[in-house]
Amino acid sequence: MKAPRRTRPRYWRGAVLAVAGLYFITPLLSSFVFTVHVPNQGLTFEAYSGILSADGFTESLFLSLSLAAATIALALLLVVPALVAVRLGPPRLRAVVEIVCMMPLVVPPIALVTGIATVLRWGPDHFSRTPLYQTFLAVQNESFPVVLVLAYTVLALPFVHRSLDAGLRAVDVPTLVEAARNCGASRLQVIVSVILPNLRSSLAGASFLTLALVLGEYTVASLLGFRPFAVWIVSVSGAEARMSVAVSLLSLLITWALLLILSRAGTGPSAPASAGAIPAGAAGAAAIPAAASATPAVGASALPAATTPAAAPIPVPGKE
Repeated sequence: MKAPRRTRPRYWRGAVLAVAGLYFITPLLSSFVFTVHVPNQGLTFEAYSGILSADGFTESLFLSLSLAAATIALALLLVVPALVAVRLGPPRLRAVVEIVCMMPLVVPPIALVTGIATVLRWGPDHFSRTPLYQTFLAVQNESFPVVLVLAYTVLALPFVHRSLDAGLRAVDVPTLVEAARNCGASRLQVIVSVILPNLRSSLAGASFLTLALVLGEYTVASLLGFRPFAVWIVSVSGAEARMSVAVSLLSLLITWALLLILSRAGTGPSAPASAGAIPAGAAGAAAIPAAASATPAVGASALPAATTPAAAPIPVPGKE
């Protein structure tokens, strides 16, 4: 019998991690030193203490977070049903949906915003005397520009599609849908109570990628004349360089905090919280999605056995 081989410690892993850590941490430390050290004055935290009182900080940050929430909701509302339908439909549709969702990676943002600006000019040029003119004005409202939500949704489609597609590849969608439908669940209940609990990690990843995209996007918002958080940072950098760097560091901290929140939400229990809102049979199917996905195929005749009462015991001679 051969003796087990001793695993040699691989010091190069620690060296690689150390180099990567220095590569990422050194610019952040340099930026922090730049914000707190003023020549001939020493250490000062005026760049941080004046952020909350800066003109436009609260409004721009709240606007960016609101746009991010709306973009995440719209992107998931579009992509989740489409990918579930593709999993249940002909396989050739997967390539079509993937190509459509990957198109924003090919089209530059400057070309996208040029097309959006051209369409928005149709309002006063061609629809000024029609009810559609009010729609053109409403989507450009500065308090909440819906046009930015639509543009950000298009830009986020590749990231949302990749994240959700990877999650759906690990789930036996046809089996879960068939089991839930045979138990009496509607199509909406199948998606909300059966499919979505199995995609928590993928949903959290897609939400974080969309959030990071919206908080850091500058081109579309700037050229359309709006002032979310990224545009506000650039506008402040000309007059208050240290404050703009301090705000950038704080935005990184906010993004990391939201990442931790989304990651914890994605690693929570997969059982649905509102099982009482669906039929009893569907609730049972939703509560054990992993077991259903592990079975080869669930037929209609196999499901009633789980919901029918237990059979009476067979009497044994001599013990009646």
